[in-house]
Amino acid sequence: MTSLRRALGAVRRLGDGVRDPAFRAFVQQVDGGPLHVCPPVQLLPDGEAAFARMLRAIGDARVEVLLETYILRDDRLGVSVQTALIDAALRGVRVYVLADAVGSLATDDDFWTTLEQGGVTVRHFHRLWHHPLDALRRDHRKLLVCDRTIAFTGGMNIGEEYGSSIRSRHDAWRDTFIEVRGSVAGELAAVFAEGWDRARGPVLPGLEYVSWAEGRVHTPAFAERLLHSSPAAVRALQARLQTAWQRRVGKRRDRRRGRRVRRNAEQAGDESPAVLVLDPRPGRGQREMLTVLAALAVAARERLWITTPYFAPPARALRLLVSAAQRGVDVRILVPGDRADVPLVRHAAHGAYQRLLDGGVRVYEYQRATLHAKTLVVDGYASLVGSSNLDFRSFWLNAECNVLLFDDACGEALEQSYKSDLEGSIEITRDVWATRSLGHRLADRVAYMLRWAL
Repeated sequence: MTSLRRALGAVRRLGDGVRDPAFRAFVQQVDGGPLHVCPPVQLLPDGEAAFARMLRAIGDARVEVLLETYILRDDRLGVSVQTALIDAALRGVRVYVLADAVGSLATDDDFWTTLEQGGVTVRHFHRLWHHPLDALRRDHRKLLVCDRTIAFTGGMNIGEEYGSSIRSRHDAWRDTFIEVRGSVAGELAAVFAEGWDRARGPVLPGLEYVSWAEGRVHTPAFAERLLHSSPAAVRALQARLQTAWQRRVGKRRDRRRGRRVRRNAEQAGDESPAVLVLDPRPGRGQREMLTVLAALAVAARERLWITTPYFAPPARALRLLVSAAQRGVDVRILVPGDRADVPLVRHAAHGAYQRLLDGGVRVYEYQRATLHAKTLVVDGYASLVGSSNLDFRSFWLNAECNVLLFDDACGEALEQSYKSDLEGSIEITRDVWATRSLGHRLADRVAYMLRWAL
């Protein structure tokens, strides 16, 4: 803890904050992964536009489609995705779908059967009868990778409420996705492979990653040999390669790098736009994710704007936000209003409002739709888009996927989107907050005390 404080103190003293090359070096060292060259990205804050681009990418795929999501509904949008995936499989594309077993519990069995009959390989993450002791550990990632050259990630599940414009549906959800290209798409394919491995999916060719289930390094050559071997040969090959040395190496790399092995990254220079993958899951990468979030807060110099649907962070996070505001940083938190989908979590957020408002942090509640976006932007330059919420479940129980971008164009686009969202929000001021009822105050206090269990 002392070394972490010392490191964050050094980050706070960086003259250029998140724009300082030393900040990039710090977060890269913390996470252990590469800073990929970042071709122009496409920020997708509108569900209709996001899913139109995703369906187009599936339609253009020629080799492989990897889809990972917490919720895959069998509504009209889900069926349109289902049709696109089956069409790809019929073209000879390898198509793999990984859905969380609890998140997608309401989806009818016929939906999955239709996918499988159409040539799509389907797995469900942490089925309760396979992993009864891991029932609380969910796959919260939302990820689409096509041909390992183009990828989409963010907060959107696959359902009509996400894929419809807030202007045309009274029950729409406001969320954000992002489209990235280049070598980072290959790393996101390895993120998929980790969850796929945990869900007992067949080996994916050409990927190197640390197995979640076994803690062993899987190499592309190993995967290729498995693909073309008989079941008996596969078992023999696995037994032969599963030596004590390999187990030791795999676990050591997993601990040191905090994730699967990475190869073939187009490394970004100090000044060029760059992207870093942050994909914590139970057992690895969680402290690294928290450290990067803390570093972003202490490195902010002008603006720190956060959007989150579930805001129930530890007290240390509140101290970091207040500290930034007291340094003169414009710190803003955008959270759901009356249309929040989990009222208890909203009350937990309310339990933190007073401390934030007293410390100079500005708080807004979104009114146009159900807010579900998870984004952060610092000084119009460092942007975080992904699936992680600011709550205990995302910090410690869920598998998540986020991308951290160092790019002026993306930062400006995210700030413009944030300003647009503020136009559909109300600001919570200290005077307004002082007028809430005694019952509201009591619910806020109780929910805040229970935030670790939400």
